[in-house]
Parts: sequence; C-alpha cells; structure tokens
Amino acid sequence: MQDFAGKVAVITGAGSGLGREFARRAHLLGMKLVLADIETPALNAVVAELGSDGAIVIGERVDVARGEDVQRLADRAFAELGGVHLLFNNAGVGSGGLVWENSDRDWQWVLGVNLWGVIHGLRHFVPRMIAQGGPGHIVNTASVAGLVCAPNMGVYNVSKHAVVALTETLQHDLRMASATLGVSLLCPAYVPTGIAQSHRNRPAQLQSGESTASQRLAHAAISKAVEGGKLSAAEVARLTFEAIASDRFYVLTHPQILPTVQLRFDDIVQQRNPSDPFSARPQHKPQL
Repeated sequence: MQDFAGKVAVITGAGSGLGREFARRAHLLGMKLVLADIETPALNAVVAELGSDGAIVIGERVDVARGEDVQRLADRAFAELGGVHLLFNNAGVGSGGLVWENSDRDWQWVLGVNLWGVIHGLRHFVPRMIAQGGPGHIVNTASVAGLVCAPNMGVYNVSKHAVVALTETLQHDLRMASATLGVSLLCPAYVPTGIAQSHRNRPAQLQSGESTASQRLAHAAISKAVEGGKLSAAEVARLTFEAIASDRFYVLTHPQILPTVQLRFDDIVQQRNPSDPFSARPQHKPQL
C-alpha cells in the first residue's frame, strides 16, 4: 500500500502515544481518519486538533476488550467513510510483577486490551477489508516483549508474544486466502508514551488489590525506561509508515535489542536453558 491520499485509516489507542502519532502522520499523507480510544478527553483533543487542520476525522470511544465496541467502530467506519484501507490495532496497556502474584483481574485486563483488542480488530475489520477489494494493510502493535522474556513482566510478555503469533499467522492466512492485504508487526522497545500510566484507564470491575513489591518494582522500571526512551513516538510512526509503503512485515524500531532476540532463538535451537535477557546490560536488571 503506497498511495495513502484519500484512503481511510482506523487507529485504536489514538488518544495518546503511538496512536496519536499514527493519526498525525496519516493526516499528513491525506488520509481520512477513524480514531478510537477508551479515554474520551484525550480522544476528543486529537479529533479537535486534526479536525481544525482540515482532516476528515471521526472519533469513537471504544474499549477494545469488548467485541461489541470494536464491531460498532467497524460499522461506523464502513458506513460513514465507505471503507477501511489501513487498520492499526494499537491500543495497549502495561503491567508486570512476578507471574504468580498477578491476579485474575490483572490477567483479564492486560490480555483483554493487548490480545483481545487485536483479535476483535481482526474479526470485525479483516473480512470487510478483504471483501472491499484493492490494496489495504494491517498493523498490529506488539513489542520487543513479544520477542524476548524479561523477568518480572510475565503478564505483559504473554500478551505480546500472543500478538506476535497471531500476526505471523494472519500473514500466512491472508496469503493462503490470496487476499491483497499487507501486514506489519510493530515491535518497539521503550518509547516515551503514556503506557506506564495506563492503569488510569483500568475498568473499575478489573481493579485488583494492593500492589505487591514485585508489581511496584515493575511499574517503577517501566516508568523509568519509558521516560528515558530516545526514540520518539513520532519517529516510530514515520518508520511504521515506511514499512507499510514497502510491505515490510517486521518493524523493529530498536535494532540494539536484536542481539538479545538472537540469543533467545539460539537458546531454542541449541536446546539450552534460557539465557538472562539482561546479560548484555546487567545494570538494567530489576532486583527484588
């Protein structure tokens, strides 16, 4: 997909971070926008910003963990703008802690947004994108946490590994079905976004009890790493649109993580015990 002007982009998690930058870049390329977020004030601010700059933009409050919300988003996009050409399954939340200390509600919240949000996006958009014909593209936001397994981040790692598996399978399934849709898997490392504060949008019914020491450590580590990220969300958006235009599947924005990814796959191929993912940078390893 190389001609963006006049096409329609749907972006979840569009109220902040990567989603907001995807929306800004899509607008610069002349696209019409359907923006979704669970945080209404942030969503409205992006809609107002881009609308005042001449964008054709629709905003819809959506909890991507709810299939009916994502279906409503798809219905509105196709009904009001006539089609969807670029889908960003981008909404995400962050959480961590020792895996045995995460509550059922922790798992439900993180998997609901990070994994089920992508599943719902594929179910409600892909069949209609295939049926409309012509070029199109799907971007699923995973993370380097979908390629390596840092300690004290189990619930997040699981969600992002699942997105990696789902997206690779989607690529194979679309080719098997002779569909014309392209696919990209976005795996950034730490980028200055609001993910460290994602608990602000955690539904009341999925609130958990008092945080454990390991969970507080994970939150502090995520906050520090995100705040110290050198690559901006705007730059990640630029790299992602370059990948879309060149039909590139893997979008690995932080190449310095690749030796750690290689180490993990070497462990698998050589059938040895998992190596410490912080072996190259032990000073960054969390300590309980």
